[in-house]
This record gives sequence, C-alpha cells and structure tokens, in this order.
Amino acid sequence: MQLLLAPMEGLLDHHLRDMLTRVGGIDRCVSEFIRVTDTLLPERVFFRVMPELANGGNTPAGVPVRGQLLGSDPACLADNAARMASLGPTGVDLNFGCPAKVVNRHGGGAALLDDPALLNRIMAQVRRAVPAHLPVSAKMRLGTEDHSRAEDCALALAEGGAGEIVVHARSKRDGYRPPAYWERIAQLREVVDVPLVANGEIWTVDDALRCREASGCTNLMLGRGIVADPGLALAVRAALGEPALAPLAGPNTALDWPRLLALLQLFWAGVERHITPRHRPGRLKQWLNFLRRRFPEAEVAYQQLRTVNEPAAMRQALYSLS
Repeated sequence: MQLLLAPMEGLLDHHLRDMLTRVGGIDRCVSEFIRVTDTLLPERVFFRVMPELANGGNTPAGVPVRGQLLGSDPACLADNAARMASLGPTGVDLNFGCPAKVVNRHGGGAALLDDPALLNRIMAQVRRAVPAHLPVSAKMRLGTEDHSRAEDCALALAEGGAGEIVVHARSKRDGYRPPAYWERIAQLREVVDVPLVANGEIWTVDDALRCREASGCTNLMLGRGIVADPGLALAVRAALGEPALAPLAGPNTALDWPRLLALLQLFWAGVERHITPRHRPGRLKQWLNFLRRRFPEAEVAYQQLRTVNEPAAMRQALYSLS
C-alpha cells in the first residue's frame, strides 16, 4: 500500500508538506500546481512552489515530491515539464482535477475533462518531453457536470502514457461536497490498465478502509483528512497491519496534543521565515481550523487565536498554549 499526500492549492504547500511528512506514514507528495500559460517559466518559479527541488526532490523528512503542472496547451506544458524534469523532481504530475472557477474559466484543471482528446495530446507530449526514467502521472475528477465521461478521460490519459492516475471521486460540479463516489473508481479500473489511486472524502481510518473496498484501489491519496488529523496515515497503516516509523507519534501511532503543539510551533517558525507578515496569522489559523475537527485542544486554541492578526502577538499567543 502507498499513501500519497494531496496537492491543495492555498493550503497544502511546502510548509505543511514538511510538517505532515515529519509525522510519518506518507510515501509520496505532489506539489501545489504550477500554472502554465503560454511561456516557458523561469527556474525560480519551480523552486518557489516546490523548494524541495533543492533537496533532491524530497521533503526534509525524505519523502519524495512530484511537481504538478496545470495548463491546457500541450506544447507549452511539454516544454515546462522538460524544464521541471531538469531540476531534479522525483516525477511530474498533471492537474486535471482542480474545480476552482478561476482556473476552469481559463481552460485548466477539471474543465479539460470535457475534451478527452486534448487530455490525450497533453499527456502524450509531456510524456515524450520528460526523460523515460522519471514517472509522469495525472490527477483527474470523474467529469465536469456528471460522471458520464470518466472512462473516456481515464483511457485518454492512460493511452497518452500516464504511469498512474489519481482519481478524485467527484465531478467538478460536485466540488468538495460529500459523498465521494468511490465505486466509480472500481468501474474505471475495469477499463484502464495503469494503476489508479483513490482520493476524496477520506477523513478517518474507517473512511480509508471503506474507500479501499469500494474502489478496489490499494493506494490512497489523503487531503483534507490528514490536514485535520496529521496522524491519519499512520493510523491507516496500523489498521492494516503495516506499522510505519512514527517519530512524532506516541503509543499506537496516536499523535497527541503536546506533540502536535510542538509541530504547530515548528510550522509557525517556517511561516515566519517565508511568508509575508500580514499573511502569517491566517496561515496558522487556517490549519488550526482543520485541526479542531479532531482535537478538542485545537478548538480551544483556535478560539483563543482567531482574533489575533498581528504576527508578534500571534507568536506570543502560540507559544503560551499548553
């Protein structure tokens, strides 16, 4: 079994990837998307979104990261994929799953699922542009308005050369509303001969086990669920009899509040180094807002910090928590 960490624009950036992979249980990550329009991007853009390139394509904890590209022009995506590949990622991923309107109206993300032929051209050109030793994968949803073209899209990507396809088991129209239609992934597995990874609405160990059963997928991608519960990957492995090294977890792979608080403080230190001051408090409150789903102490902390908007005051308040 492999457990992947999802890319989540505006939330799961390299700071949070660092924290979550320090907890343990994650096999691989995908970066936030790098938007490609009509130009060959300078190297600094790739390093800004994916600073792990300076560490052999791995997080500080040693977990591999694939760089993700988003766009709709096959030739331009291929050129940028080749440049990314030259910088040393552990693989290249293509985004056909983002449901955001600002992305879709410019012909990117999940909007491309209306055109399986274009998906195929993009994948084929990117695969040719990337050295054979580097994997090229894709992430897709089940469609735009409905799920009727999911098989066509998955086949287009597979025939274009995708080595793996992550399927978020909802349409663009579904957004992030439950449920996720994991059983549709099982139907895709009947027609596609490349590995599929199931994604969507996995918040708990029980969700992960039900998703594996319904989708038929051994491998899962975790997103909002592991942001809310950083020990989720370890707990899933433990439930399946696959214990993993858990340097920050306690007995039975549980991540208790003192260890999580130390992680929050380490996260804040990274935010202070790399995020502009006016955005720093929001980044911490954003993560705490997810954590309060799982940790009562995080709810208390969130209520104490939610009105703090000055970085120095936020730092003082955070380090006074217990």
